[in-house]
Amino acid sequence: MSERREKAQVLDGPGIARAVTRIAHEIVERNKGVEEVVLIGLRSRGVELAQRISHRLEEIEGRKVPVGALDITLYRDDFGKAATQPLLQRTEIPFSIDGKKVVLVDDVLFTGRTTRAALDGLMDLGRPRLVQLAVLVDRGHRELPIRADYVGKNLPTSHQEAVQVFMAEGDGVDKVLIYEAMDS
Repeated sequence: MSERREKAQVLDGPGIARAVTRIAHEIVERNKGVEEVVLIGLRSRGVELAQRISHRLEEIEGRKVPVGALDITLYRDDFGKAATQPLLQRTEIPFSIDGKKVVLVDDVLFTGRTTRAALDGLMDLGRPRLVQLAVLVDRGHRELPIRADYVGKNLPTSHQEAVQVFMAEGDGVDKVLIYEAMDS
């Protein structure tokens, strides 16, 4: 079993806030406002991030943007292969996505497999007009042809590194850390 050692902090609270503001402005620009835009965060930090983006969009556009939460556990391509049973969480999308401009929101984009699972889950819920992807951190190493439309920070990493996002809502602090795997 390998342990992790903190290597660097790449974003702090103000850095995350600036990234959220930039993403919100880019969403407004690309969609010519927020009419028909809905945000769906991927459990769990993607939901917190989507809520923050929604608040900024409301400040910018004066219109509330709905936020939903999607649990992609059952759509993962490694479901059932793990030694332990995965923790299922609730999908909570209290609005129709049919004909909407859906922005999927996640904390870290890595291989693209989580996003692929999210797209599968989303299509089971309806038929959006279009789907866009917003991520706080894009660390590269894609295994699938997926790219983010909105990126808070591009962060080239090695396969031996891990990226973890902490958000005040669930973790008590806002920060993004890079960890390095250590052999034990």
